[in-house]
Amino acid sequence: MPRILLIDDDDQLGPPLAAYFQRFELALTQALRPSDGLALLQAGGFDAAILDVMLPEMDGFELCRAIRKGMGKNGDIPIVMLTARGDVMDRVVGLELGADDYLPKPFEPRELVARVQTVLRRRRAPADSGSALAFEGLSIDVSRRAVQREGAPLELTATEFDLLHLLAREPGRVFSRDDILNQLRGHEAELYTRAVDIVISRLRKKLEPLDAIKTVRNAGYTLALPRTHA
Repeated sequence: MPRILLIDDDDQLGPPLAAYFQRFELALTQALRPSDGLALLQAGGFDAAILDVMLPEMDGFELCRAIRKGMGKNGDIPIVMLTARGDVMDRVVGLELGADDYLPKPFEPRELVARVQTVLRRRRAPADSGSALAFEGLSIDVSRRAVQREGAPLELTATEFDLLHLLAREPGRVFSRDDILNQLRGHEAELYTRAVDIVISRLRKKLEPLDAIKTVRNAGYTLALPRTHA
């Protein structure tokens, strides 16, 4: 049964949400403080995390950054952020820091379950077009969802890997933002364009110094690395 960690200081939220998640064969554990949540994640064993934005000790944005940058192999865990203020900028910042999805508060528990199931499904998706893709300076082991840049392991979030895999399946093809959103996931209409640009920007930074992803003006994005033998 997948284990989900909720980091939220509302002690009235966790118990009923855990009971609801159980109906969908998801085991939810709550940490009330970021420090406790980080300790649990560092120990491993969790499959996804849900972070509230408004927290003691540090806010959800700082917490997301700490998970992505300071937890090594456990730092690629799928993250869904709860944006209590419903502010578009909150959601943009969360995505920029490496969150995989967001949900404004107040939310319906069923929608939160659906978001969690989606990020879990993407992370565990089986290979659909061969086990390895190789380019100059970049190799993608599809079955293991592992990437190497110039021979060194590269840590990607589930969303970043899925985007890279999408581009790598058809190198040279220009994917529009709509193409990418249809393949990966959806956001509210106001964030459609920005969400894709944010994930592209994150991925580009991680792929440096490779000049891997090109922008085709008014058209979209393409993987521009030459293929090699795997």
